[in-house]
Amino acid sequence: MPELRQNYFTKEWVIIATERAKRPEDLVMHRPAKVVLPFVESCPFCAGNENKTPPEVMRVPTNGGGPWQVRVVANKFAALSPDVQPTRSIHRSRRSMGGFGVHDVIIDTPDHAQTIATMSDAHIANLLRVYKSRYDALSLDPRIAHVTIFKNHGGDAGASLEHPHSQLIATPVISHQVRERFQQALNHYDEYGECMFCQFLEEEIQEPERVVLLTEHFVALEQYASPSPFSTPIYPRRHMASFGDISATEIADLARVLRTVLAKLYQGLGNPDFNFTIRSAPAEYVGVKHFHWYISIIPRLTRVAGFELGSGMFINTVLPEAAAEFLRKVKVEMAVGAG
Repeated sequence: MPELRQNYFTKEWVIIATERAKRPEDLVMHRPAKVVLPFVESCPFCAGNENKTPPEVMRVPTNGGGPWQVRVVANKFAALSPDVQPTRSIHRSRRSMGGFGVHDVIIDTPDHAQTIATMSDAHIANLLRVYKSRYDALSLDPRIAHVTIFKNHGGDAGASLEHPHSQLIATPVISHQVRERFQQALNHYDEYGECMFCQFLEEEIQEPERVVLLTEHFVALEQYASPSPFSTPIYPRRHMASFGDISATEIADLARVLRTVLAKLYQGLGNPDFNFTIRSAPAEYVGVKHFHWYISIIPRLTRVAGFELGSGMFINTVLPEAAAEFLRKVKVEMAVGAG
């Protein structure tokens, strides 16, 4: 029978459609083989084409010389501009603000053919350090209220360029969605005196049927009320409200966990398009006891249709428990990418 499950953090309801439930293997992407070259002359992100991008913000060089490993540039088609003043305007029901903000492109690797699923853990750790460096720097700007780091992989996920890259957008306001998540977390802490994320993780680890991967510092799992098939968040086991609080040891562990989870999706589901986002505390909430940062990974295996748009409720056709079991069984070999 179909079942409705409630998301513990947002209180939104999800329909687990068992009557039309699919086996996890039914969602494997069957795409024709495509040869991707490590260098594409027309690609602005490939090594050697640095003059085709806006000015460089920072880079991580390789050990012992040679080309860069990770490079950050301003987005050529930025959603917001650092040269605009964040001046607010209110006229009756209409509110607006100058489009101030920062929009970075983080070029994950000089190799056009790589993906995070095939990179080395060491290289991914360098990428995470760049994420943290930019997050820390922008969080110190009093004009910045929130920093969002995200990755779009594939056309269905919104990627406009094939070369592996991530993005960062720092905004002068906090979105309603983010504030609502914080409010739910604060309400729980006020009522029970504990972080709802920490409580949730303790329960899931004790009953691990939805756990995909567990390490000393992180846990990747399928949520009880997962809104879509194979949505796989990665949570730090230590309480941290802000991504900026991650330690060097935790970065190394997260690199392995992130690569392993994405490699399981890559190999098990045929390299699906996906988004991932680092959901972290806004600058003004750093250090709070009621929120817990995490990485949200969402494969683009289904499409949002009229019911979801009209009701705000998602329909998931794969049992989260079945998705977790499927991913646990996907064997991932040691990464061999650049590093």
